Amino acid sequence: MKAITVLGSTGSIGTQTLDIVSQNPDKFRVVGLATGNNIELLAEQIRTFNPEIVAICNENKLAELHQAIASHSHQPIILAGEGGVAEVASYGDAESVVTGIVGCAGLLPTVAAIKAGKDIALANKETLIAGAPVVLPLVEKHGVKLLPADSEHSAIFQCLQGVPEGGLRRIILTASGGAFRDLSVEKLASVTVKDALKHPNWSMGKKITIDSATLMNKGLEVIEAHYLFDMDYDRIDIVIHPQSIIHSLIEVQDTSVLAQLGWPDMRLPLLYALSYPERIYTDWKQFDLVSAGDLTFREPDHKKYPCMQLAYAAGREGGLMPAVLNAANEQAVELFLDEQIEFLDIPRIIETVCDRFTRHNTASPNLSDIIEADKWARQQVKEIKQEV
Repeated sequence: MKAITVLGSTGSIGTQTLDIVSQNPDKFRVVGLATGNNIELLAEQIRTFNPEIVAICNENKLAELHQAIASHSHQPIILAGEGGVAEVASYGDAESVVTGIVGCAGLLPTVAAIKAGKDIALANKETLIAGAPVVLPLVEKHGVKLLPADSEHSAIFQCLQGVPEGGLRRIILTASGGAFRDLSVEKLASVTVKDALKHPNWSMGKKITIDSATLMNKGLEVIEAHYLFDMDYDRIDIVIHPQSIIHSLIEVQDTSVLAQLGWPDMRLPLLYALSYPERIYTDWKQFDLVSAGDLTFREPDHKKYPCMQLAYAAGREGGLMPAVLNAANEQAVELFLDEQIEFLDIPRIIETVCDRFTRHNTASPNLSDIIEADKWARQQVKEIKQEV
């Protein structure tokens, strides 16, 4: 039985991970849970999974959590704040930590888990996008596994099984196209938050759904793929695949192309990250090519999706620039969700922040540098917002 900890347990990644645990009680047990604010769901998870330790990031909710589980027979250690989340990440005999905390907030607890010798089921893109210069050396130093738990990078990882060293020629990331894939670029000026949150294929959190609408999610995945698979940016491509059946592909040196297919279900990559190298039987709906129907592909429109090129440029510049790009995007998306800026302001603001940062970049940042760059970028977005 594998012991796991789930960071971001009440979010989309966390709840689907715990669904896997519920379906496989003989294979997984929960050591720790951490979340941001959702006391009601966290209390329910505590009663269901009996973790040894839990943390709520919002310290103001600590008393409420104590009260919510006061009658539970198996009382866990209860912590609060960012430090509490990091302590949960590094606690006990958990072999694998699922990093489902959205945004750069997931970086520090992931670092804590790695230092404690835990394998990482990586569902938090920012761990590598912002933190790769620090995270990758730590992974090597502590001899832990960094296993992708999102659909695209899991697909690449699965396709690479059996490919000899040096056999990978190109990575092809598939993108659904998000909520506006069939909308003309001229109409994007008038779209609303409600429109952007209507993802046609996937059920995800608000932030990642907006990233899908701008295609920044795919740009961030390019940077992540660069670090995960040691692949040059010129050999990572993006293709629009509206059906989200092929989750990504690789081309090997002889031009053979390998793809991983399946229904749009995040539980599949999560299960593989937790069970690797095993394959666990499930009673989920089996994939059927006939039911899947036609699979179509088209080149992404860079005029419609400028965030992709911003991400490629930040990745190529390296150093702290990916952290700045990521923080600027997070802050801009938050402003859009709060209806303080328009949809098309998101890439404009990100580009302005990155342009302002160029002269401050450093090639070999440490963790403090990354955190400071993140704070700087967020403050810049707030200042630029006043000019929009």
